[in-house]
Amino acid sequence: MNMFSSPQRPPQDDWPTRRIEPVIQGEFRVSRDPEIVLSTVLGSCVSACIFDPLARVGGMNHFLLPGDEGSNKSELKYGAMAMELLINELLKSGAVRSRLRVKLFGGARVSAAFTDIGEKNVIFARSYLRREGFEVLSESLGGQQARRLHFRPATGAARLVMLPPTEAPPERRVPRPVSKQDPEITLF
Repeated sequence: MNMFSSPQRPPQDDWPTRRIEPVIQGEFRVSRDPEIVLSTVLGSCVSACIFDPLARVGGMNHFLLPGDEGSNKSELKYGAMAMELLINELLKSGAVRSRLRVKLFGGARVSAAFTDIGEKNVIFARSYLRREGFEVLSESLGGQQARRLHFRPATGAARLVMLPPTEAPPERRVPRPVSKQDPEITLF
């Protein structure tokens, strides 16, 4: 059995017949529909797939930054907000906190040209979940390859494909504030 699948894993060819809903950077989605597959591509970003196996409801987030550097942590691109909103929406949808299970993905260093934000995201996610008392069933974190992730929120089943470097999502530098003393710079 694949370490990311549920014990009642459906046949592999059953995955494409489902309705795929993308979860892009800075988003989260929750569903109990057994036909829904949540999908994302991760480079240095991290996704937590959280589900309640008895309530048959789950969701996925996709965060870009841990939010540990004095930034506006109330945006969904930051891990703390992405985790809180996903968990709260699951609870509103009938999940029970003590039954929530987690699978973690992402946090790669897909480019040596930037600081290792993937590692910071991984450290944040593990720390957050440990502090909040959630059980992590499986994880695929770090490394140098991007990942394509499919997650069935109603069952907790996940399918992961490691991507070659040519398919990795582009890493973006976080823009620095422009000094008022430099009028030659135009921001788009």
